[in-house]
Order: sequence, then structure tokens, then C-alpha cells
Amino acid sequence: MKKKEKRKYLFIAALAAGVFLLVQNFALLITLIGLTLSALTPLLIGCIIAYIFNIVITFFEKHYFPKRHSKLIDSTRRPICMIISFAIVVAVIILVIKVVVPEVVTAVKLIYDEIPNYYNKAKDYADRKLKQYPAINKQINSIEINKSDVTARLTDSAFGLFGSVISFISSVTSAIINAIIGIIFAIYLLLRKDKLREDAIRVQKAYLSEKVVKKMNFFLETAHETFTAFFIGQFIEAIMIGTLTCIGSLILRIPYPAMTGTIVGMTALIPIAGPVVGTVLSALIICSVSVTKALLFVVFLIILQQIDDNILYPKVVGTSIGLPGIWVIAAITIGGSLFGIMGMLLGVPLAATLYKIGFYNLEKKEALIAASKAEGEISADDKPPETDKMEEAEKLT
Repeated sequence: MKKKEKRKYLFIAALAAGVFLLVQNFALLITLIGLTLSALTPLLIGCIIAYIFNIVITFFEKHYFPKRHSKLIDSTRRPICMIISFAIVVAVIILVIKVVVPEVVTAVKLIYDEIPNYYNKAKDYADRKLKQYPAINKQINSIEINKSDVTARLTDSAFGLFGSVISFISSVTSAIINAIIGIIFAIYLLLRKDKLREDAIRVQKAYLSEKVVKKMNFFLETAHETFTAFFIGQFIEAIMIGTLTCIGSLILRIPYPAMTGTIVGMTALIPIAGPVVGTVLSALIICSVSVTKALLFVVFLIILQQIDDNILYPKVVGTSIGLPGIWVIAAITIGGSLFGIMGMLLGVPLAATLYKIGFYNLEKKEALIAASKAEGEISADDKPPETDKMEEAEKLT
């Protein structure tokens, strides 16, 4: 066999062996992937933070003395714009805490004060019902309680609760550490993004062909434009839904309008499903004041959510990333089913990227087909009449 054929069959054999090993050790592979992702979690968080902050920093860099290029301005442009971006985010977080936390504390105090009343009402209701049904009351009084079993169960529950608390503290501590490491890594990426870009270009030129580099850069540029437009559109949509929630709560005289608007707006950063979570949290807090108002708030948010899901979100986010509304909803549904919240966040921009690249290739293919047809028609028209007569004669013979 020729060398080319040998390489082909060797590649097929290696691929078959790899698939066989993958199937035989699939559980081990999943475990290794999980450990790898767990180890890379802080770095992935840092990359996400750096990418989102880069959008804001790039905006400020364009307006930081754009027509002046002295050594001082060029050297301070990146650090100052980064400090401004982080300061804005910290200010927003502090504002949200000042708006939400006091009202949540007030709601919790109201619920705590109402617990004795709820307990007494429940006890009176149970006593009335037991008097109406003496047979049930007799059965309840005849139940014997084994103190040792109760003690054992309470002890097991206490140990289980203690283990859950330890696990929760460990998870929170791990999340805080990952966030701190991610922020530090994000700052490093943002400060050295120009150098990292230069290194990436050098690697491309050294190890990849020009054709592969062209396709890769086209995909990355399309993805960057799409993801940037998505995050901006998502932020605008979250502000809109939060503002509408606050205005609607004021009109309907629902308690805590600023808090409910802030919570719904923050959770709206998660596509489609986020406002539902915000609605439930807000309704639970409103229940401390009035159950009727809480039900009214839920009905209002259901209507607002339908308008947002079917009109506002596809128009605002779908238009900004160039993805039709039907595919926005499809991407959220599929991404959420496969990867949860992260799938919802990244499913839409990823689908938009693939949609743009696919549509670009489709238009390119159609242009080539149209060009080939046009060339065929031109060549047919350019034939002399004698050629057509000779072709007819050949067909007859």
C-alpha cells in the first residue's frame, strides 16, 4: 500500500481503538472531566469576569482622551478605566444591598412577629375540627409515643443537620475562594490582554495554516460580536423588566416596590427562568404584609413575564444578536435542559454565533451556485450558430 493509504487505515484503527476505550472506561472519563472542571473552576470564573468587564472597559477606553496619545495617557488608560469599571460594579452592588436588605429584614421581622398568631390560629382550628370528629380525636389520644425512639430520631436528625450545616459552610467557603481567585485572574487577564493577543497570533502563525487561521479568526470574531451584543441586550432587558415591575407595584399599591423591582431585575439576568425565581422570592416577602397583595403581585408578574418572554426578550436580545425570536426560545429551552442556568446564559449567544456562520456559509454557497449558472448561460449564449447545428447533426446520427 501507499504511504497515504497506510496513514488512512492507521488513523481509522486508532480512532476505533479510542472509541472502544472510551466506551469501556466512560465512568472514569466522566470522573476525570469532573475533576478537571473542578480544578479549572476559578480560572473559568476569571475568564467570564474578564470577558464581561472587558466590554465595559473597552467602552471607557474609547472615551478616555481618545484624541490624545501621550505616554502618560497611554500608560494610564487601561488601569484607570479598569478602576472605574470595578468601582461602578461595587457601587451597584452596594446600592442593591441598601435597597433590598433593609426591606428583607423588615419582612422577616414581620413574619417572626406573626408566628405566634399563626400558631394559635392553627391550634384553635385543629381543636375545633377534632371536636367535630371525636373518633379521630380518640385515635390520636390512643397513640403511644416511645420516648427512646423519639430521642434516637432527634439525635440522628441533629447529626444530619450538623453535617448539612458543615457541608453548606464548606460550599460557601469554596465559592468565596473560587470567586476571589477568579477576580485576581480576571484582573491579570485584563491588564495583559494585548500581550496575550499578540502571543495567540504568534502561535497561530507558527503552528496553523493560513486557511485554518482565517476560519478560526472568523468564528472568534463572530462569537465575540454576538456575545458582546447578548450581554448588553440582556442587561438592558433586565433593567426594563425591573423598572416595569417597580412601576406596576407602585400602581397596584403592592408593598416593597423598590425591593421587588430590584430582585426581579437582578434575576432577569438569567434568561426566561430568572424572573420566575424573582417572582417567587418577592411574593414570599410580600406575604409578610398581605397574602392578597402577594397573589396580586404573582398575577401581575405572570402577565408581565408572558409579555417579556414573547415580545420584549426576543425583540431586545434577539434583535441585538441577530437571532430570530423562535430560535432564542429554542436555545434557552435546549441549553437549560442540558446545562441548567449556565446553559441558559450561554445557549442564546452560542446559537446566534452558529446561526450567523451557517447563514453566511449558506449565502456564500448560493452565490457560487448562482455564479456557476450565470457562467453556463453566458457560455451557451456565446456559442456560434454553426456549433448548435453541428451538435444537432451529431445527435441525429
